[in-house]
Amino acid sequence: MPRPQKCRRICSYPDYWSFSPEDGKAETVNITLDEYEALRLIDWMGNTQEEAADEMQVARTTVTAIYDSVRKKIADALVNGKKIVFCGGSYRLREAESKININRKGLNIMRIAVTYENGQVFQHFGHSEYFKIYDVENGAVVSEKVLGTDGQGHGALAGFLRHAEVDTLVCGGIGGGAKSAMEEAGIDLYAGISGNADEAVKALISGNLLKNEDATCNHHEGHHNCGEHHGEGHNCGKHRGEDHKCGEQHR
Repeated sequence: MPRPQKCRRICSYPDYWSFSPEDGKAETVNITLDEYEALRLIDWMGNTQEEAADEMQVARTTVTAIYDSVRKKIADALVNGKKIVFCGGSYRLREAESKININRKGLNIMRIAVTYENGQVFQHFGHSEYFKIYDVENGAVVSEKVLGTDGQGHGALAGFLRHAEVDTLVCGGIGGGAKSAMEEAGIDLYAGISGNADEAVKALISGNLLKNEDATCNHHEGHHNCGEHHGEGHNCGKHRGEDHKCGEQHR
């Protein structure tokens, strides 16, 4: 029986999720998020493979294999004019270092986050400094709390929401890259919402809040479509299209 694959730790979700060449082919090269992380650590951050292995909490030989794989994929995309898409992979977000002051939600709780400013739904997701978090049980809000975010950027905010165990996000404008991050995190999205945050949540609970698929910001665009959502109820991403499980043990 093969040895279970360990989750590779990644810092956060990307801010950009796809790159397309002009007049390129319709073919797509899929780069997993653990491959993206190895490339970020080594080629962009300038770490050695040994240092990258320490950051990702895997063996150096594992990082070497991941790094070789992602470089071949990028070469294929650049030489043959294919689209690059980031999605899936065998990973976990760097949750242990996250300091989010909120209790874990119960089994019957639906957790809603709203981009928040002065009682209103804040209109620019990528610049959100606060989320208002609502816990809903049996169709009623049982608790609510305003949280300051760890930082800005679509990827960091998506990771923040996943760490907070959010099920649904209500926001104003949101870019394509952030939509991809929500999909990757398994978070349902209601975008293009304005007005009072509490009223928006009441409308959502009653089934009267409509999704606006065209509500986008004009920056950080980038979409991906990799099939099933993941990240719900566990700490490890699952490579889409493969039947494997990744345990909770980490090096």
